[in-house]
Amino acid sequence: MPLDRLKRKLTTEVLWIYILSLLSNKSMYAYEVKNEIEKNFSFAPARITSYIVLYNLENGGYVTSEWEDSGHGRPNRKYYIITDSGKNLLKDGKDFINLVVSRIE
Repeated sequence: MPLDRLKRKLTTEVLWIYILSLLSNKSMYAYEVKNEIEKNFSFAPARITSYIVLYNLENGGYVTSEWEDSGHGRPNRKYYIITDSGKNLLKDGKDFINLVVSRIE
């Protein structure tokens, strides 16, 4: 169905823009990112997909990470932080989306 394909193309296939949008507000660990996507954008990517996208964003220099003590005897968590390159990519992505929307209206 065309609408289902459009939804998939604009959500899970461009997960990076949702992740960068969330990280532009605060640093997060991977599992938190997945939950916040579901909460804020109303779709649920597979957990492994979120991890893969975060890994690729970090390799591309769009996010960086640091380990933090989660306290109370729990294991440390790897928090992801958006970089200046990531902020620029997010801005360019938003600009492109806005351009497309303005042209189809």
